[in-house]
Amino acid sequence: MGNLFSIKEKVIVITGGTGVLGGVIASYLADEGARVVILGRREEAGREIINQIKERGKEALFLKTDVMDETLLTQNREEILNRYGRIDVLLNAAGGNMPGANITPSQTFFDLKMDEFDKVVRLNLTGSVLPAQVFLKPMVEQKSGIIINFSSMAAFRPMTRVAGYAAAKAGIANFTQFLASEVASKFGEGIRVNAIAPGFFITEQNRDLLTNPDGTYTQRGEDVIRQTPFKRMGTPDELCGTIHYLISDASSFVTGSTITVDGGFNCFAM
Repeated sequence: MGNLFSIKEKVIVITGGTGVLGGVIASYLADEGARVVILGRREEAGREIINQIKERGKEALFLKTDVMDETLLTQNREEILNRYGRIDVLLNAAGGNMPGANITPSQTFFDLKMDEFDKVVRLNLTGSVLPAQVFLKPMVEQKSGIIINFSSMAAFRPMTRVAGYAAAKAGIANFTQFLASEVASKFGEGIRVNAIAPGFFITEQNRDLLTNPDGTYTQRGEDVIRQTPFKRMGTPDELCGTIHYLISDASSFVTGSTITVDGGFNCFAM
């Protein structure tokens, strides 16, 4: 059977790869022998990650993109195919939030700004659907491929504050199941679609929400720790093993699943 967990030479495309989580995941996959392509809007950050990977003698490429721009995504796809000849994996890690799509403790539902709510839903939901549509095409032609979407704890629980983000991530969980069934029934078992649902990790987006300037937890952060059996936040590298499993042959009979990586947060009852 060979090494079920080998991902050597796989061409892996990561949207949102310039963020904290995306950058760590990209570096890990490159070190495991994959050919990593980071897609993102922040060119400077992307090139810094790529340079660090290349300094270790590994293969990586950065391409500037916008996950809401089909024309640009298609250009990215053609550049990747011209360079590597195939695309094996798509990690839909792009996402984000905006203040107007949240409802703070001092606000009510009537303070929700619908324009920002719509932007957040589009970024986090449509911003995964569109890349999946674009990068699925070469997978269908080669009759193999893997898509991994990024869901969230907010997909399982109606969390306070993050109205737009939570609605989108709940949509991601549903879309993952839909697409897994859709592609398997029409294009065969060689294409699998799964998702991961990270628990709480400190990133640029949530740092001010979860921690104080001195590094202690905010009330929100304390609430997270109270409901996490491991009693700590996750570290970005703790996502890598699950992603590695999902893109390797070790998970060849796994599709339509959302795997939580959360220190037990989602199973906490009271």
